[in-house]
Amino acid sequence: MSFTTIRFEQRDDAVAIITLNRPERLNSFNAEMHAELRAALQQVHSGGARALLLTGAGRGFCAGQDLNDRNIDPDGPAPDLGRSIDEGYNPLVRTLRGLELPVIAAVNGVAAGAGANLALACDIVFAARSASFIQAFCKIGLIPDSGGTWFLPRLVGQARATALTMLGDKISAEQAAAWGMIWQCVDDAALLDTALSAACHLATQPTRGLGLIKRALNAAATHTLDQQLDLERDLQRLAGRSEDYREGVAAFLSKRTPQFRGR
Repeated sequence: MSFTTIRFEQRDDAVAIITLNRPERLNSFNAEMHAELRAALQQVHSGGARALLLTGAGRGFCAGQDLNDRNIDPDGPAPDLGRSIDEGYNPLVRTLRGLELPVIAAVNGVAAGAGANLALACDIVFAARSASFIQAFCKIGLIPDSGGTWFLPRLVGQARATALTMLGDKISAEQAAAWGMIWQCVDDAALLDTALSAACHLATQPTRGLGLIKRALNAAATHTLDQQLDLERDLQRLAGRSEDYREGVAAFLSKRTPQFRGR
C-alpha cells in the first residue's frame, strides 16, 4: 500500500518504521494521516514486526491537529470534536498501547498537543536535545486529549501535570527526561541511530515476554495489588509456555546466545 502523509518501512530485521510525513505542516494530523496510520499499524500487527519505531519527517515530530483541516464557521453550529477523537485519536492511542511489541518514539522536534501525547503513548521515548513538548490545548480553549490527562499525572505527578496543561508551557527534552516524562534525551545527530539501535535490539529479544510486560504495566494503573498479583500469575503462566522461554533457558544453560523467534 502506498502512503502520502506517512512513510512506512518493514525491515528484514523485523523492525517496522513509521515516519509522519507532512513536514510542511510539522506533521500535524489530518483525516488522511489518521487513515494511513491505521492502515500502517494494521500492517505492523499482521506483518511479523517485532518492534516499531515512530518518528517525524523534517524539523518536527508532530504539531497535533492541523486546524486547517477543520472548517470552523463562527456563525455555524459548534463542531463535534468528540467525534474526531472517537474516530481518530482514541483508536490510535489504544492501538499503540495494545500492540504487544515494543513501540519506540524518536521525537525529532516539536511535539505539541496530540503530537506530544502520541509520543507519550509509546513505550520508550527518545528525544533530540532540540526537541520540545507542549500541551497546547489550553491556548485554544480545549483540554488535553489523546490520553494526555492519563499519561501526564502518572509520568510527572499531579502538580506538574496540572501546570503543564493549564499554563501550556513548552518544556525541553532535557527537562522532560529529568522529570521522567521520557526515557532519554540525546544529541540531535544521534537521535535516529540511538532509537533504531534500541528497536533493533528489542527485535532480537523475547517479544512475547515483552508484550506481556506491556500488558501488565498497562493494567497496573487501575488494579489493586491483589488484582495485579493475580494478573502477574496469569501472564507468567503464558510466558512460561512460550517457545521464547524454552529458548532462553536452553541458551542460558548451554552458555550461547539465544535466538528468539516467538511473538
